[in-house]
Amino acid sequence: MVLLRRVIGDALRARRQGQHRTLREVSTAANVSLGYLSEIERGQKEASSELLAAICDALGARLSELLSEVSSTLSLAEGMEGVLVPVEADSSKSPATKSTSDVAVSVRRDSPLKATLHATRKPQRDVVYAA
Repeated sequence: MVLLRRVIGDALRARRQGQHRTLREVSTAANVSLGYLSEIERGQKEASSELLAAICDALGARLSELLSEVSSTLSLAEGMEGVLVPVEADSSKSPATKSTSDVAVSVRRDSPLKATLHATRKPQRDVVYAA
C-alpha cells in the first residue's frame, strides 16, 4: 500500500533537493521546525493543507502543482499490479516500474502491506521562439 503522506514527502524533498536547498533553509522560509519538515519529507507526519501551502510557498511552487504531481504519481501506482492493494507474502521484492512521457514510478514491495514508491519527473525542455 502506498501512503499519501510518503508520496507528498517524496515530492517535497525532490523539489527542495532540485533547488539545492537545505532543510534548514526551507524550514526557516516556511516557518516550520526543521525536525517537523524532515518528518513530513520522510512521510512520517501528515501536514495540514496550510502547512503544505507554506512549504510550497517557501519552495516557490504552487500547492496545486505539488498536488498535481502527487496525483500523477498515485495514478501511475494504481495502474501497477499489487501496488495499492495487499500482495501475496511470497511475491517478488524486485521493483516494478511504469512511466508516462514525463513521470516514471518504481515500486518496491517491502511487505504485503507496505511499498516504497519512488517517482521521478523527466526534465521539461525549454522552448525557444524565433523572432
